[in-house]
Amino acid sequence: MPLAWAHAEYIKLVRSAADGRVFDLIPEVADRYRKRRAGKPLEIWNFNRQVKAMASGGILRIQASFPFRLHWTGNEWQKANDTRSTPTGVGKEFVDIPVPEGQRAPIRFTFYWTGTERWEGRDFQVAIAEGVAGAGAG
Repeated sequence: MPLAWAHAEYIKLVRSAADGRVFDLIPEVADRYRKRRAGKPLEIWNFNRQVKAMASGGILRIQASFPFRLHWTGNEWQKANDTRSTPTGVGKEFVDIPVPEGQRAPIRFTFYWTGTERWEGRDFQVAIAEGVAGAGAG
């Protein structure tokens, strides 16, 4: 069978070259990939990769291996937020924090572990800056 498949692909290639366009192109599928909208940049923080900084205008995803409630702020604790983690189905939980364009205040957060009903006991932070894409772990 592999030889038949290869022969069929060769015939499609010859036909495409003769027509000057892709023979078996499906316009709806081609448009889906040509007109793809870029999503917001996603920076992932977890205990094994504690990013120090990220660009504004993206999403900070906080991950952990156990269910948690994230206690966090994006304005130096003028307003605190509590967000329950979402399970992924592959042993990870996460919370996404949208970081508005132009934000300068860091994202500060800590964990409340819902399974054991205890606080993490320390705070974490991710600095926000313009154009820091790929700041990575530190």
